[in-house]
Amino acid sequence: MKSLVAFSFILVGYFLYGFYINQYETSTVPRQIKTEHAQNYYDYRGSLNIHTDLSSGSASSSFVITSAKLANLDFIMFTDVNLFDMPTTFESYHGNLLVLNGGKFSYLDSRLIYYSLQQESIGSNLGDAQVKLADLLSQKTGASKDTLVILAHPYKAGYSWSGEIPSGMDGFEILNLKSLANRAWGESKLSTIWSLLIYPFNADLAFLRLWSEPSEEFALFDKMSQQRKIVAYAGTEASARALPLANYLIRFPSYKRSFEFMSTHVMLPSELTGSFTSDRAKIFNALKNGQFYIAMDMLGDPKGFVATMESDGKPHLMGSEVKLTKNTVLKVSLPSRPRDEFEIVVYKDGNVIDRLTDPEVTYVIKEPGVYRVQVKVIPMLPLPDAKKWISWIYTNPFYVR
Repeated sequence: MKSLVAFSFILVGYFLYGFYINQYETSTVPRQIKTEHAQNYYDYRGSLNIHTDLSSGSASSSFVITSAKLANLDFIMFTDVNLFDMPTTFESYHGNLLVLNGGKFSYLDSRLIYYSLQQESIGSNLGDAQVKLADLLSQKTGASKDTLVILAHPYKAGYSWSGEIPSGMDGFEILNLKSLANRAWGESKLSTIWSLLIYPFNADLAFLRLWSEPSEEFALFDKMSQQRKIVAYAGTEASARALPLANYLIRFPSYKRSFEFMSTHVMLPSELTGSFTSDRAKIFNALKNGQFYIAMDMLGDPKGFVATMESDGKPHLMGSEVKLTKNTVLKVSLPSRPRDEFEIVVYKDGNVIDRLTDPEVTYVIKEPGVYRVQVKVIPMLPLPDAKKWISWIYTNPFYVR
């Protein structure tokens, strides 16, 4: 009887706490009925590194596409694992959603994401794929204009990359949601279990409280960006199979929820027109050249954010090489002032050179180097947590020569 009373007390307390955290708003910027593009640019939101039931995912391509639409994405890229007869029928527009068909392939002890603008086959088996990838990796930086080769989760347990990053690799995932969850489990199993328990009441909060900065990935990225142009990517690793019985019981976290946690925001000087061929080329080139930023959308819709490097009055988007002049400035604009304390952190060659607390800043560039920006906020999380600095936005670098 005492055990039953104790269990009932715990259960009631659990649900009361659940109702309490259900009221917590994770968004750090005011929600708007309609968000606007940044001035002079178009912001398109998408997701990379997505698995279907053709490999390690839990749902069909059509189900994932519907989930992406519900999450208000503009584009997605399928990357089913070691799939050599990739169906091309889904590579098209589905309503307003642009769908790309890539793949993720085993290479040495790691996994590489491959996409061909010309839909060039990577081969009919793993041996063919590894030969093709080895050839692409050995090329000079930027030599392959029509392919993307991205290193997925470079420090994920069991798939860690060792050695130098090859010149033919376009870049690697700075952020990978599954890697972040695995890291949180390794650091504190109790905290991870608690997040799992509160997930039904507030999924965004459950993830936010596990957040840790991907410092190891950024250390490698900052080192590499000083040697050559390289691009920082983000992968949702969406498969909805975090639970062993996902295929039979529940998809967790759902594809829609994974897409809403984090996304890639491509910045274009001209809008997409609805023509699949030309729009696919625009998105591909932006991904190839680092013309995008990464956002933790659970902290607020970043649409309207823009960061440019201006030289003699001419603006350049992220990923650009810019000639240093006496009038070179970095301009950063947030869509609105965050409700929580925030800072715009400016990095040069991997080192913090300034922290700014205005939503619109103009920073004078006096020296050549590799510059990037992070926008951080420090929301007050509900008990038992407290204030915690979390990065909201990461830009790709500007290369000032």
